[in-house]
Amino acid sequence: MQIKMDAEALGAFLVEVFPQVHTDFEVIEVTETGVRVRLVTADRHLRPGGTVSGPAMFGLADVAMYLAVLSRIGPAALAVTTNCSIDFMRKPVAGVDLICDAVIHKLGRVLAVGDCLIYSDGMDALVARATLTYSIPPKNGVF
Repeated sequence: MQIKMDAEALGAFLVEVFPQVHTDFEVIEVTETGVRVRLVTADRHLRPGGTVSGPAMFGLADVAMYLAVLSRIGPAALAVTTNCSIDFMRKPVAGVDLICDAVIHKLGRVLAVGDCLIYSDGMDALVARATLTYSIPPKNGVF
C-alpha cells in the first residue's frame, strides 16, 4: 500500500480537522502496514481507580485506524467508522501514555479493515485489541 500522508502530514490534518482533540494524540510513525499513535493520557482519560477508561482506549483505536486509512488514501475527512469490536485485556499502567499500533489488513475502494493493538508505553503486554472497519468516501461522489 502506497503511503500518501506521513506522520507530520497526519498530525497537521488532526490539528486542522479535529482541533478539539488533536492534543490528545501524537502520530509517532507511519509504518509499512499502518501507523503508530500515542494517547497522551491526562486526568480526563481516567476512570475511578486511576486507570485509563475504556472510552479513552476506544478513542485511541478509532483515531489510530482513521489515521492509518488516511495515510493510504490521503486527506479524506469524511472517512467514518462503520464497525468496531474491542477487547479489554488488562488494566493499563496508571500515569503512562498508551501506544496503539494500527494495521490495515484490507484497503478497498469502499471499505478498509484493520486491527489495533494497544499497550502501556514501555510494556510488552497488550492492554486492548480492536478490530475496525472504515467506510471510505467516494471520489467525486461516484463509487
